[in-house]
Amino acid sequence: MTTARTGRGGPGGSGARSAVLEGVLERITYANEETGYTVARIDDGRGGELTTAVGALLGAQPGESLRMEGRWGSHPQYGRQFMVDNYTTVLPATVQGVRRYLGSGLVKGIGPRLAERIVGHFGVEALDVIEETPERLIEVPNLGPKRTRLIAEAWEEQKAIKEVMVFLQGIGVSTSLAVRIYKKYGDASISTVRNEPYKLATDVWGIGFKTADTIAQSVGIPHDSPQRVMAGIQFTLSESTSDGHCYLPEERLISEAVKILQVGSGLVIECLAALVAEEGVVAEKVPGPDGEAHTAVYLVPFQRAEAALAAQLRTLLSSPEDRMSAFAGVEWDKALGWLGNRTGTDLAAEQEAAVKLALTSKVAVLTGGPGCGKSFTVASIIALAAAKQAKIVLAAPTGRAAKRLTELTGHEASTVHRLLELKPGGDASYDRDRPLDCDLLVVDEASMLDLLLANKLAKAVPPGAHLLLVGDVDQLPSVGAGQVLRDLLATDGGDSPIPNVRLTHVFRQAQQSGVVANAHRVNTGKPPLLEGMTDFFLFPCDDAEQTAELTVDVVANRIPRKFGLDPRRDVQVLTPMHRGPAGAGNLNTLLQGALTPSRDGVPERRFGGRIFRVGDKVTQIRNNYEKGANGVFNGTLGVITGIDSDEQQVAVRTDEDEDIGYDFAELDELVHAYAVTVHRSQGSEYPAVVIPVTTSAWMMLQRNLLYTAITRAKRLVVLVGSRKAVAQAVRNATAGRRNTALAHRLLGS
Repeated sequence: MTTARTGRGGPGGSGARSAVLEGVLERITYANEETGYTVARIDDGRGGELTTAVGALLGAQPGESLRMEGRWGSHPQYGRQFMVDNYTTVLPATVQGVRRYLGSGLVKGIGPRLAERIVGHFGVEALDVIEETPERLIEVPNLGPKRTRLIAEAWEEQKAIKEVMVFLQGIGVSTSLAVRIYKKYGDASISTVRNEPYKLATDVWGIGFKTADTIAQSVGIPHDSPQRVMAGIQFTLSESTSDGHCYLPEERLISEAVKILQVGSGLVIECLAALVAEEGVVAEKVPGPDGEAHTAVYLVPFQRAEAALAAQLRTLLSSPEDRMSAFAGVEWDKALGWLGNRTGTDLAAEQEAAVKLALTSKVAVLTGGPGCGKSFTVASIIALAAAKQAKIVLAAPTGRAAKRLTELTGHEASTVHRLLELKPGGDASYDRDRPLDCDLLVVDEASMLDLLLANKLAKAVPPGAHLLLVGDVDQLPSVGAGQVLRDLLATDGGDSPIPNVRLTHVFRQAQQSGVVANAHRVNTGKPPLLEGMTDFFLFPCDDAEQTAELTVDVVANRIPRKFGLDPRRDVQVLTPMHRGPAGAGNLNTLLQGALTPSRDGVPERRFGGRIFRVGDKVTQIRNNYEKGANGVFNGTLGVITGIDSDEQQVAVRTDEDEDIGYDFAELDELVHAYAVTVHRSQGSEYPAVVIPVTTSAWMMLQRNLLYTAITRAKRLVVLVGSRKAVAQAVRNATAGRRNTALAHRLLGS
């Protein structure tokens, strides 16, 4: 059997003489996930030092035998290297090559030890046996029929995936995406790619419009094809939801689509009208920021969710049933007196108002900053409800927030996803037809609720039950589209139809905390106090690269030495942005090197430009409803507990104490989480937070971003970076408004 795969594109100069290099790919030292540019080390079989090969070695895996065409060149720092123009993979012809190939992890179920046994039994014929007579694998000692069958199936799948890759490699699609395409479409993969390439952008995670567009051009779809333009319009709307918008104004949508598609506005307008007619998008009049009506264009799920959420909240508020009717005529002096005796603390006036509201109104919002007694108020509400034997259900958007709510109240809390028992595809097990069995539903960290999740949650609340949403409206809005909590509190410039209480009084004990005091100073536009603080510090540094190095030193050495905190478990770096020297991407590389370095005998797995190791902090970057008991969701944190080269899986223990397995091909769903963006930190609390703040993140330096980062800390905040950047963040209160119409719809307009 022979198999070939081609790759394109190296940096070789046209003046150099063409050459061929054959050898085994020993290891990949660098890979750019976006361009496919790879630096690899090749064993050419001559017994000397390994050869460096550079270029688009897209899809090549350690252990494979490669035949590379290109040119020899020299790098001023790294010396002689082979610049690859294209390559093919060939099956190895020696016992050593076969053993290395089989043990490389290419075939699921075969790791180095099993490869040794298979090649030890069959010699150089091992690959032919697996290909032609896999039932003979049972001849290998201690290899049973079940394992034999699994290996044969994995080999067949690998062959089929390689056929798809042969087709896709020429247009620059990575191995991991080829695997996803195959898993989605199976034998129909190539025909789907050829005939409906834009379908990939909606069906296959990791393939956006730009990749689908590249594929479409390669298979001959015209630049001005209506299929392309309509897909581009939907992509433009999808990109806007990533920025938090539920819709785009029609004029802005047309303008942005023209830029992306590089076609005339007339064609975009025609295709938009066709999409509306086909119900591929929804267009309707809503009030704009100036109060004047404009045409809003939505992707269908977002328009339906926004309308349904507003309608459901109004329905809940006006329900004639009341599952908490015991509080309609309660003697509040007695009830609050009983509560004070039980807790040993009297509620402040604002807190009393919040308690009464939550127990008498069927939908209510409780908001307030740190130190204002929000948690104690929630615990008081739950204590009074429990005293009346109410059925209480508690939830939060993240596992960490749910754990904190459990500790606070003594009642079990779960994530919203787990509460609703989301199924593959994203549908919830609980909805209007099968509501939750509860009298009081309390949802903490409600600023994190995006539109789609809030709609699913509201649908599951039974008529007559009370829904209490608790959160800090001054924090960043949700990662997903919408600004639900903010919209519930501010409706078209008038009073909100959703009853609410805002706690503003900072209690004396909390005032003694520099973290709390400075959070409120930042939120009101004042610079943080730095003198005389024992829990709030600034390490000044104006250079972004030096800021990154200083951040690592603070996390790995200074905080553990002074405060006795564990740098991986207790300290979290929060950054304004992902890119740049002091961004999450680079900081994760530096922090991993300091906290979880490579160790002999400890397995690790490279994926693209990242290396995953046992002990790594990681976070999920997409909603995956297929994993775990009820899905694993964007922002879920975890720690890598194992890497199995035989089964080609990485094991992760999430912050919900669930063990999740990731196939090696799925590792693009995980990124390191030693440093995360402030947006990704929402709903989490950490003993210590380190915040690099540099002028290179100028566009992201906003007051609510710095405020959110500070409020994630329980004990300690350390700012690292530029005083000028901190001042800019405090001054900049103009956080971008999201395009939503929930507030308008809540009025029933």
